[in-house]
Amino acid sequence: MSASELSKVYSPKEVEDRWYAQWESRGLFNANVNKDKSPYTIVIPPPNVTGMLTMGHVLNNTIQDILIRWKRMQGFEACWIPGTDHAGIATQNAVEKSLAKEGKNRHDLGREKFVERVWEWKEQYGGTIIRQLRKLGVSCDWRRERFTMDEGLSDAVKEVFVRLYDKGLVYRGKYIVNWCPFHQTALSDDEVDHSETNGHLYYFRYPIEGTKEFAVIATTRPETMLGDTALCVNPKDERYKHLIGKTAILPIVNRKLPIIADDYIDSSFGTGIMKVTPAHDPNDFLLGQRHNLPQTNVFYEKARVNESAPKQYEGLDRFECRKELLKDLETGGFVVKVEPYVHNVGKCYRCHTVVEPWLSDQWFVKMRPLAAKALRVVNSGKIKFHPERHAKVYEHWMMNIRDWCISRQIWWGHRIPVYYADDGRSTAARNETEARTRLNLSAGTALRQDDDVLDTWFSSWLWPFSTLGWPRENEDLRYFNPTDTLVTGPDIIFFWVARMVMANLEFMEGEKNNNGRPRKSDDELVPFRDVYFTSIVRDLQGRKMSKSLGNSPDPIDVIGEYGADALRFTISYLAPLGQDILFGKEKCELGRNFANKIWNAGRFLLMNKQEIFGSDPVALDKLHTERMDIADRWILSRLNHAVKDFDTALSEFTINETTKIAYDFIWHDFCDWYIELVKTRFYGGEPNEVKRVVVQRALWVFDQALRLLHPIMPFITEELWQHFADRNGASIMKTAFPVSDEKFVNAVIEREMEFLTKVIEAVRNIRGELNVPPSKQIEVQMHLHGEIGERLAVNAQDVRGLLGYIDRLCKAKTVPSWHRDGEQFQKPKAAASAVVEGTEIYVPLEGLIDLDAERKRLEKEIVRLQGMIEGIERKLGNASFVERAPKEVVEKEREKQRNMTENVQKLQANFLGLH
Repeated sequence: MSASELSKVYSPKEVEDRWYAQWESRGLFNANVNKDKSPYTIVIPPPNVTGMLTMGHVLNNTIQDILIRWKRMQGFEACWIPGTDHAGIATQNAVEKSLAKEGKNRHDLGREKFVERVWEWKEQYGGTIIRQLRKLGVSCDWRRERFTMDEGLSDAVKEVFVRLYDKGLVYRGKYIVNWCPFHQTALSDDEVDHSETNGHLYYFRYPIEGTKEFAVIATTRPETMLGDTALCVNPKDERYKHLIGKTAILPIVNRKLPIIADDYIDSSFGTGIMKVTPAHDPNDFLLGQRHNLPQTNVFYEKARVNESAPKQYEGLDRFECRKELLKDLETGGFVVKVEPYVHNVGKCYRCHTVVEPWLSDQWFVKMRPLAAKALRVVNSGKIKFHPERHAKVYEHWMMNIRDWCISRQIWWGHRIPVYYADDGRSTAARNETEARTRLNLSAGTALRQDDDVLDTWFSSWLWPFSTLGWPRENEDLRYFNPTDTLVTGPDIIFFWVARMVMANLEFMEGEKNNNGRPRKSDDELVPFRDVYFTSIVRDLQGRKMSKSLGNSPDPIDVIGEYGADALRFTISYLAPLGQDILFGKEKCELGRNFANKIWNAGRFLLMNKQEIFGSDPVALDKLHTERMDIADRWILSRLNHAVKDFDTALSEFTINETTKIAYDFIWHDFCDWYIELVKTRFYGGEPNEVKRVVVQRALWVFDQALRLLHPIMPFITEELWQHFADRNGASIMKTAFPVSDEKFVNAVIEREMEFLTKVIEAVRNIRGELNVPPSKQIEVQMHLHGEIGERLAVNAQDVRGLLGYIDRLCKAKTVPSWHRDGEQFQKPKAAASAVVEGTEIYVPLEGLIDLDAERKRLEKEIVRLQGMIEGIERKLGNASFVERAPKEVVEKEREKQRNMTENVQKLQANFLGLH
């Protein structure tokens, strides 16, 4: 292919969809059991089937793709398993909204027809996010795509439930749950969004029976007092010891309440006396169990007051009840005071209804028996967290673990596999036939399945092994589980990460490993070995991105404007380990500019390949090391340094550092300097056979640079890589990732080249500042000093190489000299000067420019700038301006002052050099 086939401007739209279609159609993302390779496996955190791509998804999936492409190129059998979550409440919500537009609800259809409708909706609208992920370039094995309601995953869910039931780890009982009155279902803790809310703290008098005394309590939810069954004080609280054992009277209701003592009570909160409402507060529930208190539930499922309350409140909404009750308490003289109070209020994560702690019959999993092993594998380092600090959060959760409420009162989801006979007996079973066997029922005998469905997380916690065919024993499960890396958000560390650890440890024990033997050790039982917790993506003002704020750009629109590679590069460049990201779509200019820089470098190299090689092919399978000069040895050192640092950074999950390493090498080392340096050899007087070697070497280095960058920017690297040689159908994603070779790493050469670039920049600055015409050759006198000077003074080859590049890049004739400390040398007259690492550089100006005219120009410019500095100083000296002007305006003036002062100093130095 010729350079003419590479367009002048890089167009992501013309490249990205074309390459993705080729990669997918050729099966390049696919992974299979391969005993000759080590597996590397990632399971995608399954997004909700209702979901749309967000910037959080972009970050998470870009990091996963970087890791999977890197390992694939390193020779691993890299398997990335995609899929989606059935998202019980969210999906049912979407379908119920659709029904509402038809004037119907789910009860009009009935359960079976409604579930059919949800499946139809899922086929029509679900999976949008998966299609969008393809636009991002993710290299998932799409043959393996799973859905948490797939038949195979449903089998896994039933198998797990029955095993836990048989071990006594699943039970049904009354418990305080997070209840959503709108959806009329229990919510797990992670499905409740808490936020600080301005409310009130209400103080009420409870009469003490047989006395004129009152107990004053404080509450944020007066309506729940209708369910009070006791008052409680701390036994060590001297103020209330005399009340313990007495009886209080519940205002309005006139129920007798025993006054009990418990160490749980915080004497500093409110008045130190707590009302106990076991049916409407999780802590009160536990306290009530300890003291055998009655549990009085005063709400129906829709959070309306039930028949347990006085008649005048029955049927009222809980907040309407609050208003009426407060009026009655005020009338009865029971209100002491009402204070403003800020407290956390939980709301349903879907409909934002205030959650009601509610006593109901639910299914639970006993978690403590599962938690001990899960804590051990993290504390022992079998599973590593990145950043490490999240291990403490994990430990806290596991040490304080509560039983998991797994039942939901909705219709969409995995129906709980418990069956009931008419005589009241019940059992868990994988299917109805097994249930009849367990219950010793004949065919045709009445059998009813539990109406509730399982919490969505109950299928998600099985994801690392259910996606690989468990409970069916198979090769994929033996080979790809345990997986290697999980990339997820820190907000679900307990609700998903910890539960996956517990599930894998529990259900993989005894399953066959890759050698066909039963798994026993923690190394074989963990679901993954590393967990990378992503940053939170915020807007430029530091606010979390959300639809309600309208501050979250649509990633598909960003890709359309900047390209997927630019977005991937930018989001990973901005993602420090463990810190939030401030993102605005305009920041993608960084990625787009980088793509353009790489594209232009590729065009330049291809043009010179065509010029020097003509139609002859160029072999890039190996590096040619003949005819190397200092620039070649330097770029090879920098390349091998970059490869080593890239591997180290990615192994340590410092993703942004990895991206910066690739960026710095390609932009600064290769494009800014190496291309500039070898350009002088391409266009110089060396024989064509030497130029061929130089071009081949430059192309080989660029080939390696593209491989280095490919995991981050897959599209542009593939497009350019295909233009350099006949690839015979090969893809860059299947080529070997660069390997660092220490023999090419040369710290001395790197120091010398760093010195050279500083000298070239200094000389170019002199030319520019003094307006030396580009066509005029200059003389550069270098008086070598210091460590670098001493080394170069005894290394003639390097001196010649350095001087040659200074001469060619600065249109100069360089005259070096070396002086020991204390030796005198004659400084040239009327010369501009600079100092680089102790070496003095002089450029004689006689004959180059009109010295008198330049002196006058400099004098005039110095006076002009000094006048402007005086004006800024007067402004900054004005206290009124500094105090009243916006901070950014004041800082801008100070920055102008600093810049102008620096410019004056440079001009004065140049002026003195002209004498």
